[in-house]
Order: sequence, then structure tokens, then C-alpha cells
Amino acid sequence: MSDELLAIADRVIGWARDDEQVEVVVGRSTETEIRVYEGDVESLSSAGTAGVGVRVIAGNRQGFAYAGSLDADVLGEVLAEARDNATFATPDEFLGLAEPDGVAVPTLDLYRESVASVPTADKVAMALELEAAVRAADKRISGIESAEYADGIGEGVVVSTTGIRSVGRESACYVGAYPLATDGDETKTGFGFSVGREPADLDVAAAATEAAERATRLLGAVKPSGGRMTVVLDPFVTAQFLGIVAGTMNGEAVNKGRSLFAGRLGEGIANPMVTLVDDPTDPRAYRATEADGEGLATRRNVLIDGGRLEQFLHNTYSARRAGAVSTGSAVRGFSSTPGVGARAVQLAPGDDDQPALVAAVGDGILVSSVSGLHSGVNPVSGDFSTGAEGLRIAGGSLGEPLREFTIASTLQRMLLDIVAIGNDVEWLPMGAAGVSLVIRDVSVSGT
Repeated sequence: MSDELLAIADRVIGWARDDEQVEVVVGRSTETEIRVYEGDVESLSSAGTAGVGVRVIAGNRQGFAYAGSLDADVLGEVLAEARDNATFATPDEFLGLAEPDGVAVPTLDLYRESVASVPTADKVAMALELEAAVRAADKRISGIESAEYADGIGEGVVVSTTGIRSVGRESACYVGAYPLATDGDETKTGFGFSVGREPADLDVAAAATEAAERATRLLGAVKPSGGRMTVVLDPFVTAQFLGIVAGTMNGEAVNKGRSLFAGRLGEGIANPMVTLVDDPTDPRAYRATEADGEGLATRRNVLIDGGRLEQFLHNTYSARRAGAVSTGSAVRGFSSTPGVGARAVQLAPGDDDQPALVAAVGDGILVSSVSGLHSGVNPVSGDFSTGAEGLRIAGGSLGEPLREFTIASTLQRMLLDIVAIGNDVEWLPMGAAGVSLVIRDVSVSGT
């Protein structure tokens, strides 16, 4: 398969002129999604996409074009369109394709043939098994909004006139359930996941148990009284929080003055216990990959080291604007030019599990879910405010469920106010790993 995609890219590169840089991205992917409801298949989709994108840089001008086809007769048209678009572009001295930087491409075991070879009927059976297991987990489970199985296989190549020649292939899958728990007139929702590279990696029983527990433990919730207190973020909430933090360290945002950490490299911005990395070379990460969107090797980028801001994430363009070097953090598909993004953000874990952290807190709140997180965070000022649900922590033990409260602070204060990090790392179908995280002095608004 890779040889076929490379041959397509090489053909286009062969048409490059001496006075231009040309980059060709060829991609192909398949995705399957199965949803079941009350013992039957509600929806089943299996779709494939394939296409080629061409970027041309000439005279400090950039042009881009793509086609959602790999047919030979469209390749020349895409290149011609990219050249034409470049003539209308605004000159930019920082434009230029990525060049080999000497960083070795990691060898990662990210592809499993079984994702394609396992019969669809077996994948349907897995989704049905998950739904049945959630219903059987607790008599208060009154329904399931969705029980699903999803997988994907992606393959891509990047070839350029500057010497880039990259090939990659990955697979991933997950099961997830979203049950409803009812007690009297009250209904609460929950969720549970299991993530892997192939269907055999998935733990249906664990996902079902987690989903049922998350839904039922919030029944009978009350609004907490307001005040400033210590909160423990559940791993799923921490993963979302870390995604927000990593977004403020995006080189594109920093260059545009849209990050609260612009101009603060080398400063202490978090508790010294905090080390935050983006490591797409970790095969446990759902979005792990060997090469970035420009064909450069991915690498372990340390964003915060011992509380100090070490670096921002960059692609080739944002790095040139900043006077830095690419961190192998270009993200894109064949239908777009490169952006910048984190793929596998994670905190260096601590020594204790969540029960030990809760016991050490004494009194506070375990935040099990949040709502409106992205809209409630200002990446420039750092203001942080989001709706939440969770459990009261009293005397070092989990107590009554809590609902409809708001937690508020600033990203700056929250990073400095981290007082403990758990060892309960969870890999989720997103760009960050979760871990229990204890943050003191957070404003809680309830009754």
C-alpha cells in the first residue's frame, strides 16, 4: 500500500520546476462506526477516503490545492492549481518547506491488520455485548443513549523536493457507552471507554463497569455551598484540562499574541512537581505517530520541566517566525496546509492512586465531569470557568454527589496550585492522557 502512495507522490515531484519547492501529501483512510440501541444495530457506517494535496512555494509565495481522488488524471491538475494559487498569494519571507533535520524517525508498532480483517459482525457483537453489560451492571440503569464500537486505519506519505520522504500507517479502535441512570424523577448520565490498537485490546467489561458507575454515583446529587477549596480532577477531566493548557503552548497562537504564555520561556509557570510533555512517540497514546504532517520525525517535546516553561510546539513555518526550530508538531491531512498541534499530552505521574489523593485532601470535591470547558477558558487572559459535577470529599472519603456547580480560577493559578499528581494514568480516545490531579484554592460556586 505504501509503495502505491509513494509512487503517486514521486510522480508529482517529478514535475517540479527548478525555481519552486513542491510538497506532496497522499493519504488514505477507512473508518468504521457502529452504534447499537436496545439490542439492535441503530447505525453502521464504513467509509474510506483518499486524496492528494500539493503545496508549491515560489518567490516567497505559497499555493495549495488538493483532490479527493488518487486517479492519475487529476494529479497534474492539482499541481497546476497549486501553482496558480501561488501567483495570487501574499509574499511571506518565512515560507518554506520542511527540510530533514537529522532527527531519526522512531519505529513504532502502531498498525494492526486485524482492524481490517475482523468481520463486521464481530464488531457489532462487541457493541451489543457492551450495551448488555452496562444494563446488567446496575438495576438503576434505565437506558443507554449510545453504545458504540469505532475504529480507523490511516496511511499517508509526505514527499518533497527538499528531501522529505515519509511513510506512516496507524490503526486505532475503541468502545464507548453512555448510559442513563434513574432514581425516581431524577436521571443522570455517565460514560465509559476502552481504547486499543485492535479489537482484541478492548476491555468491554471495564468500559461497562465504568459507564454504569459514573451514571449511578451521581444520583441524589445536591448543589454544594460556595467557597474556595481543593478539587481533585478525575482523569477524564484532567485530560481535557491538559488539552487546554497545551493549546496555549501552540507556536501559531504564541506568534499571534494569542497565548497567555507568550514571552515567558524559561519562567516558572507551575508547581515544580509538574512536568508536561507532548510525546507522539509513546505507542500507548491514541494519536501516536512516527512522522508529523510535514514528514519530520515526531519526538518527545517537554513543554514544562519541573514547573518551568521549556518550549512551544512548532511546525516549520511557526518556528521560522519565532526564530526557533520545528518540534515535529505539524498537523494536517491531505486537504489542508500544516497547522500546529499537540497529539499526546501527558503529565509525569506521581506515586499515589486516587483513593490516596482523596484521603490526603481531607475536605474538597472530586470533579468527575465538566461542561462548556472550551468556551469557559480564555487562552489569552487565562480566565477559567466551567460547569461541573462530582462528589464531595469529607474527612478523606468520597461522600454525597454534587451537581450544577462552577469551578473557577485562572490557568496560571491552577498550574501553580497543583499539589499532587496521581499514578492512575488513563489513555483515552483524545490527544491527552488522563490522571487524577489535585489543585488547591479553586473557587466553587453552588448554592
